[in-house]
Amino acid sequence: MPIKKSAKKYMRVTSRKTEKNKRIKGLFRGAIKKTKEAVAKNDLAVAKEELKKAIKALDKAAEKKVIHKNTAARKKSRLNKLVKAAVKK
Repeated sequence: MPIKKSAKKYMRVTSRKTEKNKRIKGLFRGAIKKTKEAVAKNDLAVAKEELKKAIKALDKAAEKKVIHKNTAARKKSRLNKLVKAAVKK
């Protein structure tokens, strides 16, 4: 347990930021999961809608520096590729 006042404050700040980051990560992870599930079920209309939500959530996470912008770009690219391949079939 920290002793100094500034260290105590830093602990509070860190816990708040951690909760915020968990919420943001949960949003894009959930959207990615729903997109993959829709593709697996061959429900293309739902997959396209979930893809849009996932892209939006990934962009917000990258904007807020929860994940790196290149990570967001890579995840969006792979999801888009997955949905396009399902549409082609």
